[in-house]
Amino acid sequence: MGKPKEKKKKIAKKLLHKYRLVILNEDTFEERLSFKLTRLNVFILVGISAIVLITFTTLLIAFTPLREYIPGYSSTKLKRNATRLVAKADSLENAIRVNEQYYSSIRQVLSGDIKELSFNRDSIRNTVFNDEEIYVAPSKEDSLLREKVAQEDKYNVFDSAIEDKNFALFPPVNGTISSPYDASTKHFAVDIVTKKDAPVKAAADGTVIFAEWTSETGHVLIIEHSKNLITVYKHNASLSKSQGDLVQSGEVIATVGNTGELSTGPHLHFELWSNGYPINPVNFIDFN
Repeated sequence: MGKPKEKKKKIAKKLLHKYRLVILNEDTFEERLSFKLTRLNVFILVGISAIVLITFTTLLIAFTPLREYIPGYSSTKLKRNATRLVAKADSLENAIRVNEQYYSSIRQVLSGDIKELSFNRDSIRNTVFNDEEIYVAPSKEDSLLREKVAQEDKYNVFDSAIEDKNFALFPPVNGTISSPYDASTKHFAVDIVTKKDAPVKAAADGTVIFAEWTSETGHVLIIEHSKNLITVYKHNASLSKSQGDLVQSGEVIATVGNTGELSTGPHLHFELWSNGYPINPVNFIDFN
């Protein structure tokens, strides 16, 4: 029991033993500064200094831009760029989704893969309702309203698309219609017979969105116009415009030909689409 007490006393004596730290002038040995120290004081001073240094360094890293240079910390600028890139990526995803829908519509225009009921309101009405089984006598006011709407909305699919009275469609070619528009057979176009290599002209101002070769319809050109209108020109002998070109109404865009597996002679296969639905071009263009 005596040895541990003696050992503790020795340790306490060492910790409390006083030392003198003197700073002298090397040339004159003049005493400049002197400090009375103990080992315990040195340990306490070093400990406090270490705590202060660690605290100061932590605050410096946490609340100043210096943390950007510390491995493992992301910079504020990097976070802003990341946030901006995430928003941009989201916008691009939406744009890609819209473009995919748009290209899907273009594919439908090229292939004619569209159901008649989706655009023929009379067919929908006759399919859902049987006039012989269901009959509701209209009132006088209802009859007058129906007549008024029928007159105002006679060509509503197209007229709603071209509210500008100065907007008119130019006949792409002049000739004889050999195959008229027939939705029941999915022939959403008119075939105009004319002489080979006759110029094909743009029906209105617009932008060429498709100008390629297809095995079935030969040289095909599609123009997007204002008012959500699209015109399609198939079986051309050659194309004088490329995708992305701007064209004006009446400008030559191709020449009449007999290209493609489905062609039986020199003619122009012309389609008119409004808001994604095919329209009979004869109702709005005189090809004679």
